[in-house]
Amino acid sequence: MPLTLRTRPFRHRRAAALLASAVSVALLGASAPPAQLGLGDRLFPYLGNPGYDVASYDLSFTYSGSNSKPLQAVTTIDAVTTADLDRLNLDFAHGKVESVAVDGRPADYASAGEDLVVTPDRPLRRGSWTRITVRHTSDPVPAKDQDGGWVRTTDGLAMANQADAAHLVFPCNDHPSDKALFTFHVTAPDAYTVVANGLPTDSVRTGGRTTWTYRTQHPMATELAQVSIGRSAVLHRKGPHGLPVRDVVPSADAKKLEPWLAKTPDQIAWLEGKVGPYPFETYGVLMAQAATGFELETQTLSLFEKNLFAEPAYPKWYIESIMVHELSHQWFGDSVSPRVWSDVWLNEGHATWYEELYAEEKGHHPMIDRMKAAYGQSDAWRAAGGPPARPKAPAPGQKISIFRPNIYDGAALALYALRQEIGRPAFERLERIWVQRHKDGDATTADFVRLASAIAGRDLTGFFDAWLYGEKTPPMPGHPDWKQVPAKQPRKAHK
Repeated sequence: MPLTLRTRPFRHRRAAALLASAVSVALLGASAPPAQLGLGDRLFPYLGNPGYDVASYDLSFTYSGSNSKPLQAVTTIDAVTTADLDRLNLDFAHGKVESVAVDGRPADYASAGEDLVVTPDRPLRRGSWTRITVRHTSDPVPAKDQDGGWVRTTDGLAMANQADAAHLVFPCNDHPSDKALFTFHVTAPDAYTVVANGLPTDSVRTGGRTTWTYRTQHPMATELAQVSIGRSAVLHRKGPHGLPVRDVVPSADAKKLEPWLAKTPDQIAWLEGKVGPYPFETYGVLMAQAATGFELETQTLSLFEKNLFAEPAYPKWYIESIMVHELSHQWFGDSVSPRVWSDVWLNEGHATWYEELYAEEKGHHPMIDRMKAAYGQSDAWRAAGGPPARPKAPAPGQKISIFRPNIYDGAALALYALRQEIGRPAFERLERIWVQRHKDGDATTADFVRLASAIAGRDLTGFFDAWLYGEKTPPMPGHPDWKQVPAKQPRKAHK
């Protein structure tokens, strides 16, 4: 285990409320039957596991050239224990486990629900470092009622792990409150190109196959992991301050897609002017040949459907604003992750906000028009999906159904109300301080309320309670004439 990991301080970031009920279950003796655990997240109660904090993942995948066959895989997890453990749980639900080792010694294992329950040959003491190595397969063909994980493209694979699906690809502590560093080693036939989160560190070609290695320089939530395997071209350019930008597109479409890709550096610069420096080591767009029905902000390499650009059904200004939506997530949702999934409005509300602001400044589509239209539908959205900071649970078998209008335009509407309430200068200062203060970590709605109150110089708890948790939409500051007028506003889905 690298020395830098051993000297790295433990990150006390998990919500105490989640752990309070879960840790006691984690400490049951090894003689008790294996049981599925979780952190008690209101929307995904069995996601994540108590008793340890992951520092790093090292993931190895071997791709045969067929995206209908399981990949051979090895997942190595370095973690520090936060309690005495006779056993520990990992989230893993779609692959065959071949062996498990803890600190180099064989360990027993069993499945319980969507957990892999590991029993080491000796107890793990609180505050100790441990390494868990799982040899397994990773199946790209989804099972019944499984939503997300590997995405099969026409020429290979990509990932879409939000919100509850990274554990369909690899064993992990699959909750955004436990961020970690990632290293990827992917072996594929020479005809394929592999790109993953972070920067490349090596590629080794042997016997008709190449092993590609990528490493992140910042911690990442499991739901943001990305691996692209395809017959792809990787196009390089420079962003602001020399930031390396690399885009991944089907080789045959590289020239056709270049005008879209060329927009990214200016979009990064525009966002830096709003919220401060780009938070990661690289960025890029992955245009996949797949019909996902959404776009996704995987860290440093956002996933898009290629046909959004190749066969646009939307005007150019709107497609560019969707590019900015996913780019905004690099600050809001990736660098600053939600502590629990009910805080997802902090991701989507902000990304929608900057999507709309970009459309206003660059596409000449006034934000106020969309805000007024959203206000007219807000009560209906709250009734259907819950208020922005208390979304209703996902529908059975549809994990991504938490991504409803209430956490997109409904949450952006709350931010608009906040700007109206505290004024533009205070709002813009809040945005910059928020992403700076919580960079590489996670945060809660309560954290946002406290910071906004401090910057405004007055307690905004009542304001936020009404806008984020109320069953009905409060009056809009500065616009007493705005009313609830339900109307449909068709939009392309994106996360």
